[in-house]
Amino acid sequence: MSADQAAAHAAAHAAADPVRSRVAALLSAWDRDVFHRVATRHWPGAEPLLPRLSRSANHGLLWFGAAAGIAALGRGAGARRAAVRGVASLAVASATINTVGKRSVRRARPVLDAVPMVRRLKRQPFTTSFPSGHSASAAAFATGVALESRGWGAAVAPVAAAVALSRIYTGAHYPSDVLVGAALGVGAAFAVRGVVPTRSQLPAPGRPHADAPALPGGAGLVVVVNEESGSDSSAAAALVRDALPRAEVRTCAPEAVEEELERAAGWCRALGVVGGDGTVNRAAAVAARHRVPLAVFPGGTLNHFAYDLGVESVHDTCRALAAGDAVRVDLGRFTPGPGGADHGYFVNTFSLGVYPELVRLRERWAPRIGGWPAGVLAALRLLRGEHPLEAELGGERHALWLLFAGNCLYRRMGPTPGHRAELADGLLDVRVVRAGRLPGLRLLAAVFAGPLSRSPVHTAVTLRRLRIAGLAPGTVLAYDGEVSQAPPELLVDKEDEALTVYRPQVRA
Repeated sequence: MSADQAAAHAAAHAAADPVRSRVAALLSAWDRDVFHRVATRHWPGAEPLLPRLSRSANHGLLWFGAAAGIAALGRGAGARRAAVRGVASLAVASATINTVGKRSVRRARPVLDAVPMVRRLKRQPFTTSFPSGHSASAAAFATGVALESRGWGAAVAPVAAAVALSRIYTGAHYPSDVLVGAALGVGAAFAVRGVVPTRSQLPAPGRPHADAPALPGGAGLVVVVNEESGSDSSAAAALVRDALPRAEVRTCAPEAVEEELERAAGWCRALGVVGGDGTVNRAAAVAARHRVPLAVFPGGTLNHFAYDLGVESVHDTCRALAAGDAVRVDLGRFTPGPGGADHGYFVNTFSLGVYPELVRLRERWAPRIGGWPAGVLAALRLLRGEHPLEAELGGERHALWLLFAGNCLYRRMGPTPGHRAELADGLLDVRVVRAGRLPGLRLLAAVFAGPLSRSPVHTAVTLRRLRIAGLAPGTVLAYDGEVSQAPPELLVDKEDEALTVYRPQVRA
């Protein structure tokens, strides 16, 4: 830079300084003026409420409680996803504020002279004032919940706004601290959505379209309800009866479900099922064999097939039935070999190794503590062990921790595969985790470190068929959450487009 250029740059910098100083002074004056107005104004009913609300949000306790309430009171997996997304967004916002935000701007807390004693917090914060961590957490949680469920988001938003206001009301923060904190919280929720998309962002499988009878009011439809599928099955059955008054709804015990499905499939125009993935599995096999279309109403603890199909609620299936909208989907198949005649189907996944044991533990503990807690505890227990499985794949003997075959290709949803964009691609998504020292913990570390495909213990391939041999007596297999004994040899393959399923068309 020449001397003339340097002089011109210095002059411009000097001219800009007064402008920046004036803007900063105006913002500071506005900040203090608004703070003073809030601090000195009488807010009817606020004195007993806002300080307590502010304290309840310490360390995110208010939001963890709200998440537990949403998951417990909400119907279906949508409420659970909203709760999890809210907590994840809160965690990202809190980490960002406490590691970067608080250290970048060393702003002192407001002077409390104008704040009445009755409003002040009993324990004053000792961290810097900018930005407001409480406001960031509140905005992050509310936005995360709203991105997954508008209804629950609308319920949480007023509470989040009250927490943000309470930080000014109690004298803990200036208004700009709260506004910037809230903006960072919203940004954190959208950052989480960028990594793990919401269900609304995932396209439902739309091909190949299938012809199916339109059944307004459910005329010609028989719906079989597994009364023990989960806490949502009875509520879903009641919704089906209200929405489809012309349908025949039959509720039965788990051991009678298959017989009832067979009886109904012999004469109905369409077969319906209320239950989780295991119940849907049995209904899919019966519907494919009798060549009748299937209507899936999510009502179990897990509803992976329904959600990948694009069916989130009873209303979605009713809309598809009224219009006759349906698609053809593949069925996974496993057959004892060689030359075995009997075979089983899977609509989601087939697995050997550690996962069948997880299913058994979950089913054992679920009646006492609930399905989701039982699944988490079972996973934690099995992650610490090795549980090797000996199997012959492609003529070679392998020691495995897990063998997984998905019906169609699973796409990444965050760090792990979790969603199928197509349900009729003719492929098996085969994933193998090799045995060794603590393979579960190594796999979990790989999930947090980056894409699962980079893990040295994990291998993924796409196949049309997979032959498995050399299984020891007593080996257990799992398919769609069901568990059974595995034969010494197996052929895993597909029946392409074997099933017609109602699914509402995506509205532009």
